[in-house]
Amino acid sequence: MIHAVYPGSFDPIHNGHVDVIRRAARIYDRLTVAVADNPLKPDASFSIGERLEILTEVIHGLPNVQAERFEGLLAEYMRQAEANVIVKGLRAISDFEVELQMAHLNRQLNPEVETTFVMTATRWSYVSSTRVKELVRYGADVSKLVPAATLRRLEAKAAAAGADRVVRTPDAPRSRR
Repeated sequence: MIHAVYPGSFDPIHNGHVDVIRRAARIYDRLTVAVADNPLKPDASFSIGERLEILTEVIHGLPNVQAERFEGLLAEYMRQAEANVIVKGLRAISDFEVELQMAHLNRQLNPEVETTFVMTATRWSYVSSTRVKELVRYGADVSKLVPAATLRRLEAKAAAAGADRVVRTPDAPRSRR
């Protein structure tokens, strides 16, 4: 049985993530979506608990997929989880350069682990959590970029912060600068 781990911060989870999850779930016997705090990304939109709640909703219906939190080094988490494959989603060549270095480091830290790369579907290749957060900050429509569970949470956060809405409908007036 091959247990794979798809690690990331998933803040927020977007349709590119969902694409990789669904495709990896078809390849591997068991897939764990491992959610971590990324100290290089201090502007978290959601807590780890909230991200896990969203992921639980997103992976509903995928019987071989689970979501859980992890801390520390991925190579060590792989030992603890008794997993043998790391899944990384790639959107562009620039992702490959970074992920290749990480794959080599993880292999040095845990020689029992292999890294596989899943190319994100072309229609999601431009989507990143950073871009989604930026669009939300400016009130842009992100409904086509994120799953419904993420959109509901983004809307709730916007409402709690006093914003009228997270998404702008196509007929909404645009601000002028």
